Amino acid sequence: MTTEQKKRDRDRPWLMRTYAGHSTAEASNALYRRNLEKGQTGLSVAFDLPTQTGYDPDHVLALGEVGRVGVPVSHLGDMRRLFQDIPLERMNTSMTINATAMWMLALLQVVAEEQGADITTLQGTTQNDIVKEYLSRGTHVFPPGPSLRLTTDMITYAVNHIPKWNPINICSYHLQEAGATPVQEIAYAMSTAIAVLDAVFASGQIPRERHGDVVARISFFVNAGVRFVEEMCKMRAFGRIWDTVTRERYGVQDPKQRRFRYGVQVNSLGLTEAQPENNVQRIVLEMLAVTLSKDARARAVQLPAWNEALGLPRPWDQQWSLRIQQVLAHESDLLEYDDIFAGSHVIEAKVAELVEQATAEMAHIAELGGVMDAVESGYLKSQLVAAHAERRARIESGEEKIVGVNVYESTEPNPLTADLDRAIMTVDPAGEARVVAALHDWRIARDQPRTDKALAELRAAAVGAENLMPATLECARAGVTTGEWSSALRDVFGEFRAPTGVSSAPVAVTADAGGELADVRRKVARTAAELGDGRLRLLVGKPGLDGHSNGAEQIAVRARDAGFEVVYQGIRLTPEQIVSAAVAEDVHCVGLSILSGSHAALVPDVLARLRRAGVDDVPVVVGGIIPAADAEELRAAGVAAVFTPKDFGITVIIGRIVDEIRRANKLEV
Repeated sequence: MTTEQKKRDRDRPWLMRTYAGHSTAEASNALYRRNLEKGQTGLSVAFDLPTQTGYDPDHVLALGEVGRVGVPVSHLGDMRRLFQDIPLERMNTSMTINATAMWMLALLQVVAEEQGADITTLQGTTQNDIVKEYLSRGTHVFPPGPSLRLTTDMITYAVNHIPKWNPINICSYHLQEAGATPVQEIAYAMSTAIAVLDAVFASGQIPRERHGDVVARISFFVNAGVRFVEEMCKMRAFGRIWDTVTRERYGVQDPKQRRFRYGVQVNSLGLTEAQPENNVQRIVLEMLAVTLSKDARARAVQLPAWNEALGLPRPWDQQWSLRIQQVLAHESDLLEYDDIFAGSHVIEAKVAELVEQATAEMAHIAELGGVMDAVESGYLKSQLVAAHAERRARIESGEEKIVGVNVYESTEPNPLTADLDRAIMTVDPAGEARVVAALHDWRIARDQPRTDKALAELRAAAVGAENLMPATLECARAGVTTGEWSSALRDVFGEFRAPTGVSSAPVAVTADAGGELADVRRKVARTAAELGDGRLRLLVGKPGLDGHSNGAEQIAVRARDAGFEVVYQGIRLTPEQIVSAAVAEDVHCVGLSILSGSHAALVPDVLARLRRAGVDDVPVVVGGIIPAADAEELRAAGVAAVFTPKDFGITVIIGRIVDEIRRANKLEV
């Protein structure tokens, strides 16, 4: 093949994105424009947790969370500032948003209209997969039935009015983060897609002849782990099952409409705090899993930064991840060839195995009544908690090796992290107050009668059966806020607390005589006896809006197996609720899990409330992504112990919790 032929046949590069957003709409807009100037070809908007869970920045649950893990968008004015000088008509914009996806799409559409755009040309994606929120990420708001209605209304609206927009991507990414095996990732994601498509077609809002148009707009968002051969086979299996389901179940004949279309963020769960420079090669291997195989190549890729296990990446760190993609796409010859794995009997055998096992699990979920029933029964959550517990046990035993963590731990001094305070970006705590003040100004300046009328019409639409998107668009134009839109729907739909999966998770580590867990069990029993209690009681609490509950669940399961009575009420609790539970249950220790970075605001609040309740003798331990300087401040404030991702031994953590209980009660350690 000549050089000219190679150029003509060269596959086009995937969309290159960086998941980004922080502090304020203005700061995020500046970051987006800088990233686009560096060669990024699409935007991936990270929203903060209040925005994702439908709260305004001045809500009690938003304390410490505003602008921390993403950009706060409270109303149309924020969305205008977020995309100022960025022409949406020429941009491919991905928005990681689920429970409030309809609201964010409405705001974006109105901003695009104000820019003079033809909305039929808008391209991008709203994540909008609520099932995985119940299972792993925790930014759900409404119960499954109303959530599926919101998704259905949004998909039908987009297909009819914004035909190039992907109104949902079925998201298996966070399932892997929660411990899912490749088989579980495929089966749960496909079962979700089936539930969504069944609901859309049953709604009657799309004529039969346009069913293929709906299928063509369903996209997926996946995770790619470091076992890159298996991950590549997983993507080929995904494609084959999707082709079969869309052809046989829905009768879609056009192969282009049946194509498995996916974007990817490579694995963040596998990034380590210990020797974080190793994360670079992990990221590269994970990217290869979704780019090497042309027949299963991602059409959009976003990479984490090497230091995400330490805190919020800086713009330079995000640039490094972008350059990794650009080198592969533009310097290598990868895009010049057809699928380089075609005909490989090794790859074919693995793909066939994954297809068979995933199809069997899909059939089992169907027998349970479908994915929504499997969520409400707790089956899916308990399976994920169990799978994650098994993986953690393999890491702790050394069966699964992680370089720099449980093998090859010795290291030279790391120049990248010599100054930890400068190795990550910090969010100015004063920014939250400025965002709240701006929100109050917005409320004062808007046309309040129009706002009230729009909210009343939204509630009326929710009570009825009409599509909710037109009423939502009017709310956006009328100056309604994110919290007000969500509150109106909460009034009608109610809220949902997902099953935790902790009580039904099987034992992952046996308490064999002479083993580590057996020693901790004996220490737990001895301490309880010395204190005159039948059992030690541990409260595992997640204050604020951080819904990443994997770590908390694993601590709860292992503490249970070590003989603790565990009080775990799930996610999204106020400090007041946590302290009330600690007092009511008369616990011996309070463990707080916070991964969003809001520990500096929430932990002191819990400590102060415990003191006022007269239980300041109960030790408080904290786990999360906590920089060293913050950890020192927490200990100075009265926290007994701080655990970060480098503390991977869960049984060891449970043993240390017992030690803190003994110290607090003046027992020998």
